[in-house]
Amino acid sequence: MENYELQIGGRKLTASFKKLAEQANGSVILRYGDTVVLATATMSKEDRKDQLGYFPLMVFYEEKFYAAGKIGGSRYTRREGKPSDRATLISRMIDRSIRPLFPENLKREVEVIVTCLSWDEENDPGILGGMAASLALSVSDIPWNGPLSMVRIGKGEEGLILNPTYQEREDGGMEVVFSSFIKDGEYIINMIEGFFKEEQEEVVMETADLAKRATEKLEEFQLKIIEEKGVEKINIQEKERDVDVEKFISSFRKRVEEAIFESDDEKVGDLKEIKEEIKENFEEEAKQKYAINFLDDLKKKVIRENILDKNRRPDGRKEDELRELQMETGLLPRTHGTGLFSRGKTRSLSIITLGAPGDKKLYDGMEEEGKKRFMHHYNFPPYSVGEVQPLRGPGRRDIGHGALGEKAIEPMLPGIDDFPYTIRSVSEILSSNGSTSQAAITSTSLALMDAGVPIKSPVTGISIGLVSEKEKYRILTDIQGPEDHAGDMDFKVSGTREGITAIQMDVKIPGITIRMMKEILERGKKTRHEILDLLEETIPEPRSEMSPYAPRIITMQIDPEKIREVIGPGGKVINEIIDETEVSIDIEDTGVIFITSEDKQSAEKAMEWIKNIVREPEEGEIFSGKVKKIMNFGCFVEIMPGTEGLVHISELAEGRVNKVEDVVKVGDIIPVKVLKVASDGKIDLSLKEAQKEEAQKRRDARNK
Repeated sequence: MENYELQIGGRKLTASFKKLAEQANGSVILRYGDTVVLATATMSKEDRKDQLGYFPLMVFYEEKFYAAGKIGGSRYTRREGKPSDRATLISRMIDRSIRPLFPENLKREVEVIVTCLSWDEENDPGILGGMAASLALSVSDIPWNGPLSMVRIGKGEEGLILNPTYQEREDGGMEVVFSSFIKDGEYIINMIEGFFKEEQEEVVMETADLAKRATEKLEEFQLKIIEEKGVEKINIQEKERDVDVEKFISSFRKRVEEAIFESDDEKVGDLKEIKEEIKENFEEEAKQKYAINFLDDLKKKVIRENILDKNRRPDGRKEDELRELQMETGLLPRTHGTGLFSRGKTRSLSIITLGAPGDKKLYDGMEEEGKKRFMHHYNFPPYSVGEVQPLRGPGRRDIGHGALGEKAIEPMLPGIDDFPYTIRSVSEILSSNGSTSQAAITSTSLALMDAGVPIKSPVTGISIGLVSEKEKYRILTDIQGPEDHAGDMDFKVSGTREGITAIQMDVKIPGITIRMMKEILERGKKTRHEILDLLEETIPEPRSEMSPYAPRIITMQIDPEKIREVIGPGGKVINEIIDETEVSIDIEDTGVIFITSEDKQSAEKAMEWIKNIVREPEEGEIFSGKVKKIMNFGCFVEIMPGTEGLVHISELAEGRVNKVEDVVKVGDIIPVKVLKVASDGKIDLSLKEAQKEEAQKRRDARNK
């Protein structure tokens, strides 16, 4: 059998096993609606000899413009370039889902590539890619403890929606992705990524219940496929142990425990002295590596046993206790807003820059195109962890943490009608010892309020950890470096006092239960409120005045049919306004105009200029106009930019006028009064009536 089908979420899911990517260890084509992905799983032929710790897994999600019927690429290459941020985020999501299910002693390199072949603008290829990766690995000979299922839960008017369409996701304002499986009849979650508009913990738990029901169907579907299409997994060589080295390292246990639990330094567990002794004891490089790696395992074991058996954390805190918090705003003199957040030795400095509406980020990918008015960028320099490394562009982690903060904060931003600025936040991680992504969210909230951005509510977050052994487990609030390294989970929860705006979880163990998830969310809520207490003491509300160095924006509305008059032929009129007033002007199709300038007077001058272009002259108004053209029957006078009226020869002066040129010449500036505005836009003007009114005003002034 080549094709397998399942009805789920109101649509048909089809798995096809045609022989296409035959040289990969496993492959599958998965279709949902008209969205189609190809997933391949490939493993190297030999073990990596130098691998002692990190499993060499590579996961890539590939967007192809042809899938959406686009040429794509730059105008010079017309082919896909580096992965978009969205492709990077999907790659990370799939990686975080499948990685925990590989056996610890697998030493071969594994690469999973998911390629989107067709996209129907309704069904998400990212979720389909997670499912396809599971099937490709499951039917291959690559050792992997799957399958797992990936689903997205949205919200509609009638309740929760399984695998919502793009439109349903946008309308519902909530979406959460679960990667999970069933083990011994229990539902196990091993990856979560969700974004909300201040949703309550109870609603988030309801999404897990729906994901569980879907996972039960998807797992049954996959198990049937694996039974028929799967091949025998390769035998993994047991890890070669050096008993003498392990015995020597184990003799350091007491010193390791003292270094971790009796150190005054929060960043405990470096064990530098012990490492130097080990290097001196073993001259052979391979033995040194083995010994250092086993020392790391011993360090993890000591931390885990103390937490589980003695409820003892490395820095002496209780399970639900935060490290010391510090917050500051207004640190930099010329930036538009700054916020510094410190939690223990984790420090994040966020800087806000406000720009014109035209500064929005443009994006044009396979799935999405448009403009983004809020950007959050996260930087993790090597000095933040005391390392020396070359500086390169943002990596997957930087992109992922930046996107998480962006999604967490975005629901609290004011609408464009209330605050038309483009907003960029940059979070510089100055020092890292656990949960920098959540520190960046908090420092960004501080910086936004310092910049005078009228956010609905500040957003903060915390990372919750886990140490577990069979049925026994402990949930840890605000994990720091050693606990993160030795622990089983990193569960980030962000939000306001009213509810959750973002969650993200990844694990090192197979996964967590629904009961654990409920406890974690409640712990996150309690801690979130504690952080918000101090934040609101630091800056109770957004500043009423923006930085004097921030640009000012004036918004005005014109008749959309007048847009062409403001722009002028070839942009002549608008460019003249910009050059003369030194402002930037953005015009929406609706007729909304944004005038941005660092100088308020310049913005007001540009606004008056535009008003004069688009406003309709009224009968009785007097203008100072320029004679543009002379005819036998009168002259045409420009009373506003682009607006002309006729002064008939009979309205040039009292008495008879033989020739128009006897009274006016082209280029003369003359006063004219509007006599009539016809329905077709024609305007009748009078020079003599304007002169009469001016003479009367002078007489009135003298009589006073």
